[in-house]
Amino acid sequence: MANKVEVKELLEAGVHFGHMTRKWDPNMAPYIYMERNGIHIINLYKTAAKIEEANEALKKIAASGRKVLFVATKKQAKDIVAEKAAAANMPYITERWPGGMLTNFVTIRKAVKKMASIDKMKKDGTFMTLSKKERLQVDRLRAKLEKNLGSIADMTRLPAALFVVDIKAEHIAVKEAQKLNIPVFAMVDTNSDPRQVDFVIPANDDASKSIDKVLSLVSGAIIEGLSDRKSDKDEQPAGEVAAAQTEATTSTEE
Repeated sequence: MANKVEVKELLEAGVHFGHMTRKWDPNMAPYIYMERNGIHIINLYKTAAKIEEANEALKKIAASGRKVLFVATKKQAKDIVAEKAAAANMPYITERWPGGMLTNFVTIRKAVKKMASIDKMKKDGTFMTLSKKERLQVDRLRAKLEKNLGSIADMTRLPAALFVVDIKAEHIAVKEAQKLNIPVFAMVDTNSDPRQVDFVIPANDDASKSIDKVLSLVSGAIIEGLSDRKSDKDEQPAGEVAAAQTEATTSTEE
């Protein structure tokens, strides 16, 4: 079981602050505790339970060796997401979402390969045979590709899941995932429709402290899943050796 989530920590990080009541989505009603000064307050006991549920599923995905793609392009979330996703060795999109990122993955992979071929040119010296103008153009293209796609360079196949901060801001990403039946995990604020998400984490998706807290817990579960995978792999050869020895002993006795 993934680590227990403390409600007190969520409270200190301001995860409970929702949007103004007039901006609410009625489908978030089950996750709202009360209204205070015209602002909806999220029920943190439900948030804690939902984080634990999401963490359990994310841990399993990581342990199976598949990838979770993190998506957050809003200012207060992008640096946090880049840091936490990188620490968990997962791909992320924090610049503009490239349309067709999932539904037209083959084209995206071609762009990533283009980046790799430019790097190869630089290594083998081909780059220096180009004219100054051509080198400048290639450098510009490389920088643009790196900015938009650098963080998904190692993603050779479609992700097993998406983790989204603010489903309103990332509605295109959510739609693409739905089209391909890729499960969506997301921080969902009181102004969004939770029905679009497979694993809802009711939370303040605007404040960096709140985003940081939730992302720390989520990335921690993924790291745990990866470490379980590694220890399983390490144990396997030892188990195989023991089995081979047993077999050899048995055949000698016969």
